[in-house]
Amino acid sequence: MTTVRALVKRAADELADAGVASPRHDAEELLAHVLGLTRGALVGVDEVSEEHRRRFVELVERRAARVPLQHLTGRAPFRYLELAVGPGVFVPRPETEVVAGYAIDALRAMGGTPVAVDLCAGSGAIALAIATEVPNARVYAVELDPDACAWAERNLAGSSVTLVREDAAVALPELDGTVDVVVSNPPYIPMDAYDSVEPEVRDHDPAAALWSGSDGLDAVRMVERTARRLLRPGGLVVVEHADVQGESAPAVFASAGWWLTVRDHPDLAGRPRFVTARRSPRRLAS
Repeated sequence: MTTVRALVKRAADELADAGVASPRHDAEELLAHVLGLTRGALVGVDEVSEEHRRRFVELVERRAARVPLQHLTGRAPFRYLELAVGPGVFVPRPETEVVAGYAIDALRAMGGTPVAVDLCAGSGAIALAIATEVPNARVYAVELDPDACAWAERNLAGSSVTLVREDAAVALPELDGTVDVVVSNPPYIPMDAYDSVEPEVRDHDPAAALWSGSDGLDAVRMVERTARRLLRPGGLVVVEHADVQGESAPAVFASAGWWLTVRDHPDLAGRPRFVTARRSPRRLAS
């Protein structure tokens, strides 16, 4: 038998040496996963069996090789949810919870049966959070990639979300001019930023969910055009972007000529994170 404290200490040291950003947290999460416990419940465990130790050591080795923690545990927390994730789908990040929260707050304030569309839905995280926290909303999740769709189907099973496997650029024409909120976490990394992206993202998240042209804004421009088509006058668009796009992403909307009150917003760390705008009933004067 091996003590929990010794196992976690050795694993955290190994992960730190490998450049993992949160070594102790990840070590504890992996051990809790092996034991079938929550991380908080580890305080009540003194020793683990040899079989559990071997499984834990194997997972730590994979994590040290920069396989994402969420791929090893098969789950990712998102607001009040726990999502199934793995190879083939973008792992939702904590900063996107703020983006979803803004859309949720806006929908709650509307009353009735507001309509929301999540473009580039990936795992279905944003759409499912909206449907869970705003149960009166009618929610659509749009995703084209077949692997991501398979994960979204799994996560959205039993929910009220309508999953649409379609190109976001042309999706849901039957809803044109009727949607209250369009929200999206599109790909937004410039191609020339490849070497600066952490291995967990660069080597394991699907390329289609990451890269977006030379300036990282190709998908944001697509979302602007689709949101312009889908939203009713006064409808809200909420779009995540990279922290270095706090001026360039809002400029996509400001320059299009169809948007009022274009504003950028920070994440919980104070970094520029998402842009919002209201659909004008008519094209603005240039």
